[in-house]
Amino acid sequence: MTETARPYPTAVPVGVDPTRASIARVYDAFLNGKDNYEIDREVLRGVQQAAPEAQELATENRGFLIRACRFLALQTDITQYLDLGSGLPTAENTHQVVQRIRPETKVVYVDNDPVVLAHGRALLEENELTHFVAEDIFQPQDVLGNELVREHIDFSQPLALLQVGTLHHYEGERGAPAEIVREYIERLAPGSYVVMSHFLDPENEHSVVARKMEEAFRHSMMGSGTFRTMPEIEELFDGLEMVPPGVTACVNWWPDGPQIKPLNQVQHCIAGGIGRKP
Repeated sequence: MTETARPYPTAVPVGVDPTRASIARVYDAFLNGKDNYEIDREVLRGVQQAAPEAQELATENRGFLIRACRFLALQTDITQYLDLGSGLPTAENTHQVVQRIRPETKVVYVDNDPVVLAHGRALLEENELTHFVAEDIFQPQDVLGNELVREHIDFSQPLALLQVGTLHHYEGERGAPAEIVREYIERLAPGSYVVMSHFLDPENEHSVVARKMEEAFRHSMMGSGTFRTMPEIEELFDGLEMVPPGVTACVNWWPDGPQIKPLNQVQHCIAGGIGRKP
């Protein structure tokens, strides 16, 4: 059976509630994956009603992740990556990109979704340099204190910290997402890189669709998906030296070729950047 013909799952893994949307499974649906349930596809359809091109959010986010990982593997000496909120292992995941360029690179994924956990266990069998940790990425002390994280990540040496497509789903009571990021950054060695992407309200003619999509996300079974302004996203990188071009629409962050087609409205609504800790 080909990959495109692979059916949606019928058996439900232990710990998975198929009646509640999952962030990881919704993103899988956005990327035309098969590891999702009807409730997750319902979220996709709801956001598509607000913006027919809504799947571009996931497509541009994934493209940014791949290009950011290629940049770090090719242009820096980083050989350890801590990927927070890794989601399901869609093709061209972090470890696949960086280990193709630098085979000795260690990658630790962190997520607490049961479906992601099942896939993460498969990754553990795939290669000895890729590991998976089940923790809440919005609890920095738990992640940083995790025994497996500390075993495989040397915090005395520079590393790459990834928060790609995660912080717009923070709905906790610990303050702004910038405070969570700051806790992580404080623990990083100088020379470390931080990669982040986030839903964007561009504060222009595309703001209307950004807010429509935000309403669709927040009032869906998933219940989260905040579109922040560019200054709010730039605040996440406070204290870091930005890699040019700084924080920009994901589609414009070092694209693989010239942009010959006009951007659709959704491509203006997700931004990313990379900062280096001095």
